[in-house]
Amino acid sequence: MKITFVTDTYAPQPNGVAMTLQLLVKQLRKSGKQVDVIRPGVLDCEEEGLKVPSVALPVYTDIRVGFPMRKPLQARWLKNRPDIIYVASGWTLGASAITAARNLKIPVVSGFHTNFQQYMSYYNASILERPALRYLRRAYNRANCTFVSSADVVEQLHSEGFHNLELMPRGVDTQLFSPHKRDPMLRVKWGLRESAGLAGLYVGRMAAEKNLPLTVRTFTEIRHQIPDFQGIFIGEGPKLAKLKRQHPEFIYPGTKFGEELARHYASADLFVFPSETETFGNVTLEAMASGLCVLAYDYAAAQQHINNRVNGYSVPLGNEKVFIESALTAATNPHLSELRLAARNSAEKASSDRAIKKFELKLLKLIERQKPCTFT
Repeated sequence: MKITFVTDTYAPQPNGVAMTLQLLVKQLRKSGKQVDVIRPGVLDCEEEGLKVPSVALPVYTDIRVGFPMRKPLQARWLKNRPDIIYVASGWTLGASAITAARNLKIPVVSGFHTNFQQYMSYYNASILERPALRYLRRAYNRANCTFVSSADVVEQLHSEGFHNLELMPRGVDTQLFSPHKRDPMLRVKWGLRESAGLAGLYVGRMAAEKNLPLTVRTFTEIRHQIPDFQGIFIGEGPKLAKLKRQHPEFIYPGTKFGEELARHYASADLFVFPSETETFGNVTLEAMASGLCVLAYDYAAAQQHINNRVNGYSVPLGNEKVFIESALTAATNPHLSELRLAARNSAEKASSDRAIKKFELKLLKLIERQKPCTFT
């Protein structure tokens, strides 16, 4: 199978979409598939595929959108025709890729990885939310099939007029993310000991749409209850400088990748993730695989994998009062170690190998049929 990925983001950009795509590409190549990656040329990665011009979003320069490239893509695919094309974003580059694929009668699959339309309200652009949704709907509905990572997002998109949606849950690398990566020396660096104190962790973009003020309030309330508590924020983004300035009491290691990221996960105890804009939330599974008690809103990855008070804490979406109360309950729970072990056991059932194999089989079926999937 020859598959081409078209994306606005790719590793080493520090976001869940980039990491997910990199893992997919690596595993598909490992199984003998030919994979080509088309992405913005400014991204500093090792991929040798077509590099396209792009523009940074004014309010968030770390996010780039590729230019439309219909004619160059058609020429490329006429010369070296892929069996199927995977479009990871429905914006200008992705929309032009879908058009090029349709013109050449190549099966094209899209992935709804990010709720960009929801971000508008966080950047004083609520008026653009509906137009953005219409644009994305028009682009995605022209693909043979759109993969979505969680059932609640499938329902949301279906209600908004998106068609040919296919639920495709994600997995996690349980060898990379593991409790065995726990590092007592890192905890000492945080001002804690292995058998004493509590480390609360946040991993993600330092951006408005991630609900960082609630993470800060949660960490602060826990510290009032447990003086030997340390909050750690891992990531970069437009809100980082302000966060550091206003809350120097917390630790900011920057962006971490691979083994370093796994070591930071495993060395913490509690993972706090109050984002309300996820299509999945890879960090939820990564934290669970690392043996952390996760506190998150009850949707996307948390809805799929957290059994409240059994392997973590899930909270009704948007209920900040209950979120903080649950965090305090988790932080003072004498059986926290049991919840953390249960989290690891749950994550082991969602291995990335299994998810990627399912993804591969779906692509093969689409190649064979070359016709739209039905909504499930």
